Amino acid sequence: MSPAPLPNPVRFSGSLLQDDPARVYRELRREYGSVVPLLLDGDAPAWLVLGYRELHQITGDPVLFSRDSELWSQWDNIPDDWPLLPMIGRKQPSILYTVGDRHRQRAAMLVNALEAVDAFELRGFAEKFADELIDGLCSKGSADLVGEFATLLPVRVLARLYGFSDEEGPVLVTSLNDMIDGRERALAGQMHLFTSMTQLVADRAERPDDDVVSRMLADPSGFTQEEITQDLMVMMAAGHQPTADWIGNSLHLMLTDSRFAASLFGGRKSIAEAMNEVLWEDTPSQNVAARWASRDTQLGGRHIRAGDMLLLGLQGANSDPQVRIDGSALTGGNGAHFSFGHGEHRCPFPAQEIAEVIARTGIEVVLDRLPDIDLAVPAAGLTRRPSPWLRGLSELPVTFTPTPAHGGSFA
Repeated sequence: MSPAPLPNPVRFSGSLLQDDPARVYRELRREYGSVVPLLLDGDAPAWLVLGYRELHQITGDPVLFSRDSELWSQWDNIPDDWPLLPMIGRKQPSILYTVGDRHRQRAAMLVNALEAVDAFELRGFAEKFADELIDGLCSKGSADLVGEFATLLPVRVLARLYGFSDEEGPVLVTSLNDMIDGRERALAGQMHLFTSMTQLVADRAERPDDDVVSRMLADPSGFTQEEITQDLMVMMAAGHQPTADWIGNSLHLMLTDSRFAASLFGGRKSIAEAMNEVLWEDTPSQNVAARWASRDTQLGGRHIRAGDMLLLGLQGANSDPQVRIDGSALTGGNGAHFSFGHGEHRCPFPAQEIAEVIARTGIEVVLDRLPDIDLAVPAAGLTRRPSPWLRGLSELPVTFTPTPAHGGSFA
């Protein structure tokens, strides 16, 4: 049975949300309510869930709203070159599409491997690589803190935690950024990352070490090397770009909001507040694919049919006026946002902690090493990448007083 046509669907593209997503989410909620009909690339239908309570319902019921993409009723209409296949895959052996007890075992394997990461070593790696990046630009007096810092840092740290050598790190940075960029080098980047991960897993199977990959291989649940490789690819991609955007969006907030000016000129006390406010107001993971209805149901006044796809509107839920009655910014310790998801498919807590340490350490290094940093362009001139999924700056140009690299002199 073909699905019923959606009422006045919204075409879901990067340009829709590029400039002012808060306004777009308000308008969508006003016109459609908490569940919005969409058309994805190729006119594939889906629903975007913007309601906080509705999103809580979806993520809390993995049976009715499944992560099993095989349930999607539209696969017969999806071409092999559909541009969203890397994001909405079919028959992929990764944790993203595993459900039930096997998913819980797989999640436990990841959690155990990540929990064993030494917190002091993690911070040390983050400081080391952040300092190296600042060393490369501090003598110039100007830099793009997105392209020359934020998009280069997280993957270097993650690669070191997984077991890659420091020499392999820069090439992995290029490959992962090419893959995420989604342009002409995306497939080549994905292939290099997959080949490198496959080789690392095979090496650690023969010669275990004190790293994440070795701990995953030692898990008694019996996952194959292919499954572990796929999960590492997911972890690397999910841990890198959102963390890079968390750094960029937080620095942007601190450079453009007078409430955080004191942190830029001699203190760190507001870094955590800025980072938490970004997770509420400008979260890197704006929308996440996806869940699929396992049977007909009702959600937010909409009739959802078995096989329908539902996208998780994380930023829309964070700004839901039903839970943000006064519309105020939520800072400090309020962590009830959806930025890391919810339910059994949420971002594992140790992974969230690792991302937070990398992001906070990176921001601290920037503020310590470039204490008089300032925007090089008017704030209104900054642009965002055209993506409906991840929200991050295209660039963050800044100026500062040139200083010598650590232990060096001006070039």
